[in-house]
Amino acid sequence: FGPFVDNTPRNDADGAGNRAMSSVVSNQPSGVPLIAPLAFPDDRTTPTVYVRIMTHRSRLFVAVIDVPADDHADETAFWGAATGHPMRELDSPEFHGTRLTEHSALLVQRLGDGDARIHLDIHTDDRDAEVERLEALGARVVRRHDEWTVMTDPAGLEFCVVLDPPGTLTDDNSTVWS
Repeated sequence: FGPFVDNTPRNDADGAGNRAMSSVVSNQPSGVPLIAPLAFPDDRTTPTVYVRIMTHRSRLFVAVIDVPADDHADETAFWGAATGHPMRELDSPEFHGTRLTEHSALLVQRLGDGDARIHLDIHTDDRDAEVERLEALGARVVRRHDEWTVMTDPAGLEFCVVLDPPGTLTDDNSTVWS
């Protein structure tokens, strides 16, 4: 999107006499959105510009083993024993999983149809920004769900971009993209 000015009235919330009147949003040459709230301190007519560059985080987090329904119980038992981490049913009966380390997990997903395969999940705090970043690298969107987006890499292999709850991703467990 191009530059625009948001003239939404603001209250004097900072207690310092600054009247934030509007904000300017534009893309930087790198394509990163920039938000610059304009504040008019005291009675001056020249605004003070505060700049905040919008960023997001992501990490490769989960390996998902997709299996036909008839193989789900055997696969769940096998991978639990193979990793030494028992698999437990998650929020939905088609998913069983375990945390392997602080920064990785394994899921066995029961498929409605299709062949057995493995795919990776990238977790993020801003799904739209991460999908856009990956599309710029050559990935394509296959379909969108409420909490994840199925994509293909340049070779056609499927993977998912999954939205994590706020505060899950940190400097210690993810990459910051700007």
